[in-house]
Amino acid sequence: MTRLRDRLGALFKGPEEFDLTSGSIGKPLFFLSMPIVVTNLFQTAYNLADTFWLGQYSTDALAAISFAFPLVFLLISLGMGISVAGSVLVAQYTGAGEEREAEYAASQTVTFSIIASVLLGGVGFFIVGRFLGVMGASADVLPLATNYMEVISLGLAFMFGFAVFIALMRGYGDTVTPMLVMFGSVVLNIVLDPFLIFGFEANPLFSMLGMGGLESSLYAATGYAGSGITGAAIATVFSRALALVVGLAIMFRGTRGVEINLRDMAPDLDYLRRLVRIGIPASIEGTGRAVSMNLLLFIVALFPDAVVAAYGIGTRVFSVIFLPAIAVARGVETMTGQNIGADRPERAERAARLAATVLFGVLTVAGVLVWFAAAPIADVFTTDPEVVDIAAQFLRYVALTFGFIGIMRAYTGSFRGAGKTLTAAAISVLMLGVVRFPIAWIAAGEIGESGIWVSFAVSNVVGAAIAYAWYRRGTWRDGDLTDPDVDVDDTGLEATPTDD
Repeated sequence: MTRLRDRLGALFKGPEEFDLTSGSIGKPLFFLSMPIVVTNLFQTAYNLADTFWLGQYSTDALAAISFAFPLVFLLISLGMGISVAGSVLVAQYTGAGEEREAEYAASQTVTFSIIASVLLGGVGFFIVGRFLGVMGASADVLPLATNYMEVISLGLAFMFGFAVFIALMRGYGDTVTPMLVMFGSVVLNIVLDPFLIFGFEANPLFSMLGMGGLESSLYAATGYAGSGITGAAIATVFSRALALVVGLAIMFRGTRGVEINLRDMAPDLDYLRRLVRIGIPASIEGTGRAVSMNLLLFIVALFPDAVVAAYGIGTRVFSVIFLPAIAVARGVETMTGQNIGADRPERAERAARLAATVLFGVLTVAGVLVWFAAAPIADVFTTDPEVVDIAAQFLRYVALTFGFIGIMRAYTGSFRGAGKTLTAAAISVLMLGVVRFPIAWIAAGEIGESGIWVSFAVSNVVGAAIAYAWYRRGTWRDGDLTDPDVDVDDTGLEATPTDD
């Protein structure tokens, strides 16, 4: 056991073991990003587990979560600006050595994120059915997708709350603790999924384990035949709720990462203006991505359900492949924030450049592997050969442009860390709204679903070029949010309570 802990310690080091504002660039960026890769892998496991088990359940259920996932992303994206703002403020205050201000920023972020997620979840519950209908869900798919989204909407506060916990801990420089909490939550979700989806009447898990006799006995005793796609949603919400409880307990104790305090959580409207000023562009960026996904789904819905299901498989595979890019971008965001706070912008620039170079190489290699293994990858998620063929085609069209996503993510992460969330949002909107969607709309009418796949490839390359060119202008360097001369809001830190 001691040897195992030593090996884990060599891979995952906490913020107390390295300094983000001095010394080498690569080592702290690696130790900051590696736990984020694992955390995001665990988070993606939620979606992959649902995709796998619902693929065994029915093709309609698989198509239903293809509609539901972009809508979940949209609801979370509308409120994600608060978490990004909190993370950036915590990072910059930590880098500047202003611990009290970091705690206040974290406490206010938790308060307003809870309020925002409850409001968004309530609105989402009442509109999801109509929204999915407008998006073109078929008569067979619509009720399934609606049932799934109603449960997710009711549990949105738990899902978003845990995302805020991860963001605040990351801003402080602690990416290990969220990883460990996420691991426990994912294991719980994976255990619950097959039972809540299938129950005990015809559960493929028992067949896989050769335990058909036990399945019959449990069904005879309980009569539980599963809740289908609703069961998958319940498993996800329950697992996230438990993770949030653990995350809040950690932050209130303050022994790891950033600390929050009840006395700092009374809503401060002046501070809300500060969070909104930084966070709205980040929400625009996330919402732009979500709207793009939903608009693309509108185009995809013009095709048969097999294409919709294949699109869902492809986007989930991408979510796994792009984990290193997302993780390193978050690492760059934290490094940029802390180094801007410490008045060391040159280190932030070196971190972004190193991240872009490494990610381009790693994701290009991954793209080549996916291109050759596209069909076996798709076959993991469904037993429908038509869906496998279409999903494999989707993967091959996009795979060789994976490296460009790494470049774009690295530089937009640095923009966010510097507080230039509007710039990151503009790049995202240009890539998705001005390039991807119009190409998909036109090309799908000319060459069928292949036109949608082409739009992904072209926009990946264009997005990387835009991000690199914009970063070279150097306008991100004046993003110190701890500088009282910067007009972030009318109150500044003078409105922040200080220790007695």
